[in-house]
Amino acid sequence: MARVPAKQSPQLYARIAGALYLVLIVAGGWSEVVRGTIIITGDAAATAHNIVASQSLWRASIAADLVMHLCDVVVMTAFYLLFKTVNRNLALSVLLFNLVQTAVLVANKIMLVLPLFLLSDATYLKAWTPQQLYGLSYVCLRAHDHGFGIGLIFFGAVCLLEGHLIRRSGFLPKALGFLMQAAGVCYLLNSFALLLAPGLASMLFPAVMLPPIIAESSLALWLLVKGVDLAKWEERLRIAG
Repeated sequence: MARVPAKQSPQLYARIAGALYLVLIVAGGWSEVVRGTIIITGDAAATAHNIVASQSLWRASIAADLVMHLCDVVVMTAFYLLFKTVNRNLALSVLLFNLVQTAVLVANKIMLVLPLFLLSDATYLKAWTPQQLYGLSYVCLRAHDHGFGIGLIFFGAVCLLEGHLIRRSGFLPKALGFLMQAAGVCYLLNSFALLLAPGLASMLFPAVMLPPIIAESSLALWLLVKGVDLAKWEERLRIAG
């Protein structure tokens, strides 16, 4: 069997995907931790004062999110190149669902930028009282939470389909596929609960996010350290084309 040229090697795709997947996990996790220390749940005034006092940190958390989304585009491309040998149509569906998710989340970042405008000393803000501006800023943050949840609906679909491709591939462990599908179920459960039963979502959130963290970290580390079974990937390539 002819070997795949190095420039087309799935190991290169796997290593790139694994490394950048870890970067986006760390960047996204860091930004959430930062915002968690600034946002005071239910207290618009305290949250506003924290944002004003920590503007640089707040801006850095937004930048970290954008780095995460930049990495995500490269990761989803690498995944498509890996999994199109398994099922091109499903791999394309994963790519499209992921693009929608990323587009929604990038657009949603404006909700984190708006409080910086609302809490500035601009003259045009004199029409509102400080309390009104605090309230408007907090509404933006609440809207961001829901926008994030809406984006993760599409990522839940990504995880379900991606898990199926991993299980069928033969060049990655089936266990990773099951973990990713469990993560997909958790994302969908959390997002729809946020929209339909917010009280339930707040109780489920800590537990329902644990499987995705385990699944995505495991997949990223496996791709970075182990890569794919090259012989089985090449066999998939031969069958596909």
